[in-house]
This record gives sequence, C-alpha cells and structure tokens, in this order.
Amino acid sequence: MSNIVILGAQWGDEGKGKLVDLLADRFDYIVRYQGGNNAGHTILIGERKFVLRLVPSGILHPGKIAVIGNGLVVDPVSLVEEMDQLRAAGVDVDNQLRISNRAHVLLPTHRLVEKITEARVAIGTTSRGIGPCYEDKAARRGIRMADLLDRPFFEVALKALIEEHVTRARAFGIVDEVNPAEIAARYIEAAGRIRPLICDTAYLLSEAISSGRNILFEGAQGTMLDIDHGTYPFVTSSPASAGGACTGTGVSPRRIDSIIGVSKAYTTRVGAGPFPTEALDARGDLIRNRGREFGSVTGRPRRCGWFDVPVLRYSTMINGFDSMVVTKLDVLDELEEIPVCVAYRIQGRTTCEMPATVRDLAKAEPVYETLPGWRSSTEGISDWNRLPEAAKRYLMFLEEKSCVEIGVVSTGPERNQTIRRGALFANS
Repeated sequence: MSNIVILGAQWGDEGKGKLVDLLADRFDYIVRYQGGNNAGHTILIGERKFVLRLVPSGILHPGKIAVIGNGLVVDPVSLVEEMDQLRAAGVDVDNQLRISNRAHVLLPTHRLVEKITEARVAIGTTSRGIGPCYEDKAARRGIRMADLLDRPFFEVALKALIEEHVTRARAFGIVDEVNPAEIAARYIEAAGRIRPLICDTAYLLSEAISSGRNILFEGAQGTMLDIDHGTYPFVTSSPASAGGACTGTGVSPRRIDSIIGVSKAYTTRVGAGPFPTEALDARGDLIRNRGREFGSVTGRPRRCGWFDVPVLRYSTMINGFDSMVVTKLDVLDELEEIPVCVAYRIQGRTTCEMPATVRDLAKAEPVYETLPGWRSSTEGISDWNRLPEAAKRYLMFLEEKSCVEIGVVSTGPERNQTIRRGALFANS
C-alpha cells in the first residue's frame, strides 16, 4: 500500500473519516484534495470526539503530515479556529499541518452570493459560500492563499471582490451589512497565524513520493455529488471523484496505486435532489435514529434509504475501486427484512445505468430484491466469522451485485469496531 485514494461511493457522509483514521498509521502524508468547511469528518477515539472540517483527519496521528491541497477553498478564520481546537487537544499542528499556496480563499460575502443561487434553484447547500468561491475560481477572479500573504495586493483584491459580491446581492434584493475593513482585519490576522504553514504542496508531495513516502488522499463529499459525474445540478462544486485527487494536489495519476470506495450498508443523502431508494416510512426513521444520521457540521437530518446497486456500480466505474469499505452494518440489526435496489425501471425500461439527468432519475422506480435481516447485534464485532449468517449473506450479496470486493466492514464508530477482509487491509 503506497499511494491510495479514499473517497465516498454514494452521496457523502459514508464514514470516510474513520477509515482514514484507521489507516493513517501506514502513511506518512494524509492529503485533502477538494471541498471546503462544508464537509465534516467525525472521528471517535475512546471518549473523545473530533469533528474536522478542513484539516485532514490523519492529523490525529502523531508525526503524520496533514496537507490541505490546492483543490480546496479555505476560510482562514474557520481554519484558525479548527487549528486552535486541535492544539487544545494536544495535536502538534505547527509541525503536522501544511496548506497549499494555491488553495482559494473563501470570504464571508461568498455566503451572500449563495443566497442568490439558493433562491433561484434550491440545491440544499450548507450555505457556507463554497459554491460561489469555486465560481470565482473558475471565473479567474478568486483570491488564493499566496495572495493572502501579500498584504498590499490582498487588501486591494479583497475590496474589489467584496464590492462585486455586495453589488450582486443587492441587485437581487439581499441587503446584509458588510464591513470590508473588519473582514480584512480578521483575515490579515488569520493570515499571520497560518503563514508558516503555507507552501507549494505540489512540490512537497512530489518530493515525498520520490523519497519513498506513502500518501493517503482523503476525499470529501461523495461520488454522486461530483460536479461532473454526480446528480447535477444537485451536486457540490468540485470534483469529488478519484480524478480530483490529482487535480486537487498536483500529483500525477501515475503516482496513484490504489483507490478505495466507502459506502454505507444503506444509503443517505442531504439536501435536495432525486433519491430513488429513499425510505419515507418508519423504517427510514429507524435508520436515521439508529445511525445518528445528522450532519456533523450542519446538524441537518439526512434522508435515509436502501442500498442502491446502480449507484455503486456507477461509482465503481467512474473511480475504478480496488476495494470497498461498508460502514454502519450494525444500524440494520433490528430489521426483519432488508430491501436492496438492484436496478431501475424508467418509463418501462429496466436498467442498471445511471441516468444523465435528474429528471430521468426522479422517474426511476427501484427494482428491489429483499434479503432476510439477522435481528441480532453486530455492534463492535471485529471478526468476520462472528457475524450472523444472514449478515454475511447480505454483505456478499452487495459485493456480488456491485462488482467490487468488500475489504472492510465497520460495525461501529470506534477504531476497533472493524472487520478486515481484503488483502489491502490485512495488516491495517
């Protein structure tokens, strides 16, 4: 296991943070490559709970270097707050964290612009301004971390960008009090705090790989929220699939050795958009409550439903998964029967392919096969042979239908509540 990518195979919130935390000891660098502080990774270590929004979760391992890549959009004030929380927990942030000088800077007024877009098309975002920041990046008017360190340039660029945001917002009747001088002061102070950690991380990672170091690339969100391959327009604003690991870090695709997908034993999503297998009954509520399906950053209740094979097959095709991790198996312990969607029926045609438009996906009727539940606790089991036979059959059914091996099964949030099956994970 040299350089691997770990990313979500569904609509995000699959439990990637736990897997990264589980494997981090085997890597020298843990790198985040897209998204912003709209995505939270929750890690439980004993009685301690960590919710990381920007910093890669591998930083919780002493001696590991956590890297915020160029593909992220970074709120410097939020980042400083997160760094302070980690320091208070005993993490050596100054020696373990590095930030790309090409990552883009997220401003408070990006949230103003997001109010415009949400009023026109209700995507169901986290309202943190992530999308508008990526818009500015694509429009070549964004501010990067390297600019933040050039105070004279930054103050001019900041004023111009804030004026543009405010003008656009007022044109749509959104009038919020904005104090550019106050924003500049807070951001300049934050810049002073993070200045020693900012560098050209593409060079850093290239030199690390050339010297034989191992890199773990940590994705945010999930494949079905990818800006190109997800359920557009109900997606995030960055490449959440495996290809983003290269564009978001400057590491060549030739340097990636393995790609691992993470999926729940069922399916969830947040925000608007079609969700063919959503369980709009008491069983959906049971999954939500047992799985504690509420956003780690926003607290929003997640929409819950059944495992979707077409989603996993599509995600596997897009990313080229070598192995899959299935999380939260224990959430299904109380169910007598468990439906699994194996195909869609769209206007009389049965298919396992993912429709290109949300209009067609909204018409999709799930074709279910129902498997027996096991009605006994799997929580905390770490040995495959101790699983109930029905639970084993359920997992093997998912493996067969999804066409990718299940290398790890998670039976709880703790590090030790994990079953390792595949060769990739034998010594993790």
